[in-house]
Amino acid sequence: MKKYIILFVLAVVAIAANAQTDTILVINQTTEEMQEDLQQMLKPSFGDYYEGLTKKITFDRMIPPYGLEVTFNKTVHIIFPAAIRYVDLGSNNIIAGKAGTSENILRVKAAIRSFETETNMAVITEEGSYYTFNVKFADEPEKLNIEMKDFMHEGITTNIPNNSMDIYLKELGSESPRIVYLINRAVYNTDKRIVKHIGSKRFGIQYLLKGIYSHNNLLYLHTSIKNASNVPFDVDFVRMKIVDKKVMKQTAIQETVIYPLRAYNFVSSVGGNKSERTVFSIDKITIPNDKQLVIELFEKNGGRNQSFVIENEDLLRAEEINELKVK
Repeated sequence: MKKYIILFVLAVVAIAANAQTDTILVINQTTEEMQEDLQQMLKPSFGDYYEGLTKKITFDRMIPPYGLEVTFNKTVHIIFPAAIRYVDLGSNNIIAGKAGTSENILRVKAAIRSFETETNMAVITEEGSYYTFNVKFADEPEKLNIEMKDFMHEGITTNIPNNSMDIYLKELGSESPRIVYLINRAVYNTDKRIVKHIGSKRFGIQYLLKGIYSHNNLLYLHTSIKNASNVPFDVDFVRMKIVDKKVMKQTAIQETVIYPLRAYNFVSSVGGNKSERTVFSIDKITIPNDKQLVIELFEKNGGRNQSFVIENEDLLRAEEINELKVK
């Protein structure tokens, strides 16, 4: 009996000893894990760790930035190939804004003298191109006047540059600005006259509608100004409006003004015995039979104004554009 009691006591002691050892091991393992977690938290992050299921962004998805130097006492001017629609600055170390009344020139300079931390800047232009810059301070920037390349004029479709993205702008709806630009350019370069009965001619000035084209939810109006006189014709503005056929003199309430979304090769002056063409992009419209679309051309400080009328049936006969042929 005594023998069994001794064996039982020894067994209990062994179990207790093993339990104590296991507890110490568990505590030691937990401490090591905590140290590793702390080291991981203190380690600088390089963007390689994310919570949950993620996919690494590869370099072919990256838009490479341009390097830009700015300074405090001088202004850097960047000339873009189209009007600027959006500018974002990475920090308050730099300031930027459009140059006066110019729509495509951005002026940039340092807001803080000799700032140390590099920042960035992003620009979106009207034709849908995206430009990004890494900006740093320099006492004497090497380049003060920069002209950004117009990738849209390259005519290359198999190798679209990184900054020519399909960025969409609100006024163009579901249409890409790049497609709008290419269609405008194709219509202008083709220079076909498919409409031969719409136009006006007075005082040696001929204003014609050469074609109406359609793509998605936009219409493209190809117009021409021919100056047969020796006096230059300075364009003040072009106005488009839908008016009632029966009312000769319209009021502002009776008119519906159509604002062009884009104007390709809009000219401010037509020299003597010269001609110029412009392609306007407008929202696709149809008009009731009792109304008409009137396009008016006004001369600055002159009286050789022109106008012509577009009927609803003319709009309905617009030539459909196949975008595959304009790239």
